[in-house]
Amino acid sequence: MVLLVLGAIIFFALETEIPFMETETLGVILMVAGVIAIILALVMNQQRSRTKHVDERRYDGPPPR
Repeated sequence: MVLLVLGAIIFFALETEIPFMETETLGVILMVAGVIAIILALVMNQQRSRTKHVDERRYDGPPPR
C-alpha cells in the first residue's frame, strides 16, 4: 500500500525534476510495484488458507484404548 500511495503522490502531485529520471516514470514504477506487492500478498494468503494440518500422536507404551 505504501508503494502505491507514494507512487500516486509522485505521479500526480509532485512538480519537481529529478536529474536522472522523470518523476512521472518513477511514480508509475512505484504504483506498479505496489499493485504487484498487493497481488502477491493476496495470492500467498490464499495459498496459506488451503493447507491442511495433520495431527499425529505417538505413544511410547501400549496403544490407548
